[in-house]
Amino acid sequence: MSSKEKPTLGGTRIKTRKRNIAAPLDPAAFSDALVQIYLDSAGDLELVAKSLESSDLNFSRYGDIFFEVVFIGGRTQTGSVKSDEGERHPYSIIDCEPTREAILPSVVYIQKILRRKAFLIKNLENVTRRFLQSLELFEENERKKLAIFTALAFSQKLSGLPADTVFQPMLKDNLVAKGIVLTFVTDFFNEYLVENSLDDLISILRRGKMEDKLLEFLPPTKRTTESFAEHFTKAGLTALVEYNERKIFEVKLKEIKAVLTSQVTEEINVDEVIETVKQQVKDAKLPEIEVVHVIWDGIMNAVQWSGKNQQQNSNAVLRQVKTWAPLLNSLCRSGNMEMELMYKVQMQCYEDAKLMKVFPEVVRSLYELDVLAEDTILHWYRKGTNPKGRQTFVKGLEPFVNWLEEAEEEE
Repeated sequence: MSSKEKPTLGGTRIKTRKRNIAAPLDPAAFSDALVQIYLDSAGDLELVAKSLESSDLNFSRYGDIFFEVVFIGGRTQTGSVKSDEGERHPYSIIDCEPTREAILPSVVYIQKILRRKAFLIKNLENVTRRFLQSLELFEENERKKLAIFTALAFSQKLSGLPADTVFQPMLKDNLVAKGIVLTFVTDFFNEYLVENSLDDLISILRRGKMEDKLLEFLPPTKRTTESFAEHFTKAGLTALVEYNERKIFEVKLKEIKAVLTSQVTEEINVDEVIETVKQQVKDAKLPEIEVVHVIWDGIMNAVQWSGKNQQQNSNAVLRQVKTWAPLLNSLCRSGNMEMELMYKVQMQCYEDAKLMKVFPEVVRSLYELDVLAEDTILHWYRKGTNPKGRQTFVKGLEPFVNWLEEAEEEE
């Protein structure tokens, strides 16, 4: 071989890589064929389901189009929710009457299809999200039908419709500002609660990450608890209004308690803490009972527990009570509030094993610091109604009560 000749691989054949050749897409033909099945079945969804089962339509490729045909009767135009120029049938969800009786068969039909073709679940989610993001493109009556369908879908536990697929896509600024979202969720709530409880509805809202954000359904200019209450009361949803008020109240309680605990932990001046708490209580319009609970929890949450040493824990509690007695004094201004404080101390000592033996000492300390009156302690001892740990606490408090009664007799 000459030194100038290049080496060759004799007898070796180099294979070329095979490429997947995609079949041409024909969504229009799929849509027209599906529409024809509806027309041939005269809208009988049982017959439609049977025909689909025996057809060779490519659902895996055209899943979104399938649900477009179910919802609006035909394939949608690009960037729109209106049907394309192709074939269309009049038996879609949008063409139904806006009643549960008219729309429920479609929900059952979809459920049946999904049981046989589970891969379509994602397509249902896609189309639902797209339609809800485009609610302004539907007529008011059509939006009501979508709301009823969505409520029935959750009521029937329709597969493929996660709660966040419904609520999150709707929260577009323009939809909320126009009141479209508020109207939609009002129809949804009313329809869902026909056969389900408020707890069931709250569970859906929780999964949709909206449980604590109900005001976000209202337009920004009306986003107040008063507007929320007015709207949903008129809609017959007083239970939801009451629930929202409770949630807002709970949030305020947590905020007040957190601020108080922080100030107590940082050992802020007692007078400054008193003024802060009084203002927060006033702004939140807290009932007397809740005032007692918040103050006691805020003070006790700041205690630095030492571990299993009973005496050290007792000392920590008594030290905290002594330091913050002026705060308790400034806000526990009635016999009812003093009695509520007794019950609150009783419950904490009952629920926390390391405090079971501290109860008598705490009560005596609160008496000596003029937070609890003698009458309050004696009334709790003789007629207290909370049974939690009562027998143990009464026995532990007996020597102190005997002392009070003897002092009373001497006077």
